[in-house]
Amino acid sequence: MRLTKFIFAIVFSFTAFFSMEHVVKASYVVIDADTGRTLLGSNEHERKPIASLTKIWTALVAIENSELDDEVVISHEAAMSEGSSIYLEPGEVTTVETLLYGLMLRSGNDAAYALAEHAGGSVEGFVDLMNEKALYYRLHQTYFTNPSGLHHDLHLSSAYDTAQMLRIALENEDFFKIASTINYKSNTRNGTVWQNKHRLLREQVGAVAGKTGYTKVAGRTLATYFEKGDERIIVVTLNEPNDWQVHKYLANQVFDEYDVKTIVRKGKYKATSNITVQLEEPIKLLIKKDEEKELQNVLHLSRNKDIDFGIWHVFLNNESIYSTRVSLK
Repeated sequence: MRLTKFIFAIVFSFTAFFSMEHVVKASYVVIDADTGRTLLGSNEHERKPIASLTKIWTALVAIENSELDDEVVISHEAAMSEGSSIYLEPGEVTTVETLLYGLMLRSGNDAAYALAEHAGGSVEGFVDLMNEKALYYRLHQTYFTNPSGLHHDLHLSSAYDTAQMLRIALENEDFFKIASTINYKSNTRNGTVWQNKHRLLREQVGAVAGKTGYTKVAGRTLATYFEKGDERIIVVTLNEPNDWQVHKYLANQVFDEYDVKTIVRKGKYKATSNITVQLEEPIKLLIKKDEEKELQNVLHLSRNKDIDFGIWHVFLNNESIYSTRVSLK
């Protein structure tokens, strides 16, 4: 099939860097949960405290560095952790899975420290894993000093980075299941039914998963994953006192203004006189109606002829908003 509708260009590399200052005013962002593209935002790259939204990353790193059925002996240090708690007792034995539910549903700082000691060998070792993973995903505004989100002057992120953290974490099936659970019967010594603190999950307003947070310095912080039909978005607010209403308002605004459109059908496309690419799945994007005509498709190929794939980008206003690997024929 000859491609006449799209514009192809061969590009070999590009890199983006971000550097922002920490400020104390509120910020928010709405991203496409499938592509990570920013749809709405204000001060979204400004570094500030994120409080217990930290635990999104804590949960993912713990899941990736342990087994859910691992048994954890609760240390005195973990049980005595400052802040919100699921009331673990020194010496009791529970599982990684139970600790993860206590972490995400009840925001237990004791669960965060117990998971860190188990999965990282020490709290410090676990924090190193958190920061290494943040660097791997180019979350350049993010730095962790602890696994719980307790205030520290260097423990900062941004609304944008935090939204990306939730997007990345939701790709993990175990994390998705835990973060979307409303009620969980714990098996700790102080066993009870834990109800998720994220009230939008209980209100049936399209909220599927998320995390709450609060410290005096950070103010109220909130991350929410919403679904409506085939539209999937993530909303993050930092230092927003009216966060429940703001999240619903922003989600409704995006769902009203954006639709999922098929941009390119799957199939074979002729890029040059001797190169054809195979698109295995159609490209579907969440876009506004007036954006569709502004899209450009750009194919990135390597100079190395031994590499048998290219990267198909969709550009909007000179910015790549989607990319996927395509095989060369």
